[in-house]
Amino acid sequence: MVPNHKIERRPRGRPQARCDEDTRSVIIEAANKQFHENGYATASIAAIAQEAGVSTKTLYRLFPTKADLFSDLISDRIGRFLLALDPTTLAAADLRQGLERMLMAYGMLTLSEDTITMMRLVIGESDRFPEIAASFYENAIVRTNALMEGWLRKQVDRGVIALADPHAACGMLRGMMAMEPQRAAMLRQQPAPGIEEIAARAKMCADLFMNGAAVVPS
Repeated sequence: MVPNHKIERRPRGRPQARCDEDTRSVIIEAANKQFHENGYATASIAAIAQEAGVSTKTLYRLFPTKADLFSDLISDRIGRFLLALDPTTLAAADLRQGLERMLMAYGMLTLSEDTITMMRLVIGESDRFPEIAASFYENAIVRTNALMEGWLRKQVDRGVIALADPHAACGMLRGMMAMEPQRAAMLRQQPAPGIEEIAARAKMCADLFMNGAAVVPS
């Protein structure tokens, strides 16, 4: 016998409207594409709205200014990094596992083509638009540093590492993980590293950091 498959029919009428949260996500992705292709100054709200398939009225309702849109774009990217570093998972990991996991997530964020392109944009246009530099600094650099520094302080409180200045140590750790390959990629001297290279660098940085921050027996 031939199976009697039911044909699922779509309901008549207009398609169901997206909720604001989904619409914001679509607009952010469209803005990311426009900023990458045209820069901040040249990217137009009308082009972003067309790319997202929404009206400019809807876009302005959700993002009153282009600066608001850029700020939310950066926050969205950092939000993904924060999700990758779930505090409960980090708390359950031992020192070595937690450090490598944190460095790997940080490397995947900062050494991605998307982030490198965005940093070129911010540096190139920050003189004309200081608000995008401030937004990138507050939403990206400060937030990632706060999470990583907070984790280091917890390890100090647990007595598993010794750091006189966790804030400064966090900056050194981030620089060790990302600065050299990020700078080479930004200047187009080397391609952005892949996952395997980032993982190997995270392991090496973890080794160096743990040896330097080891608790010295009294």
